[in-house]
Amino acid sequence: MSSIEEESKHWYKDEESQLANQEELKTSTIHNYQKPMAEHGGKDILSSDVEIKGSIKFQKELLIDGKVEGEINSEGVLTIGENANIRGEIKAKAVTVYGKVQGNITVAERCELKAKSTLQGDLKATRLTIEDGATFIGKSEVSTGPVPAAKPASTRPEVVRHEEPVKAAFGGRG
Repeated sequence: MSSIEEESKHWYKDEESQLANQEELKTSTIHNYQKPMAEHGGKDILSSDVEIKGSIKFQKELLIDGKVEGEINSEGVLTIGENANIRGEIKAKAVTVYGKVQGNITVAERCELKAKSTLQGDLKATRLTIEDGATFIGKSEVSTGPVPAAKPASTRPEVVRHEEPVKAAFGGRG
């Protein structure tokens, strides 16, 4: 066998082992990447450069520091960061506001409006904390029991009018 043939066989084997190593690296990288995601139990974050138009649903904890236009629904804990600007309805287990919200907030447990926060909308909660310096424009309803996520049918009494003969104003000129 010539030295050129030996060199090419040697090169070919090196190439095969490099490819095998690369495949092994890809597989282990994917495996390592997926494993922490499956065990993920911390707070999810939408950073200040994120803008969303639409609905958001989450289970555990979410920190929003960006812009959201739409409805936010959860049985978890929502934190609205200092840079956040939310336009829409919020329904969650607990909400802490550091940024700006334009819309109604319905909370099953507690709501906190921090010092530099702004809320323009109505608020329903079991517990409410408003720090000095917070801006709140709207109505608040604090109840002792858990606040239902969905509104019940109209709570206003129905007005019933019986037909009466029409009376002419100012003495019935006509």
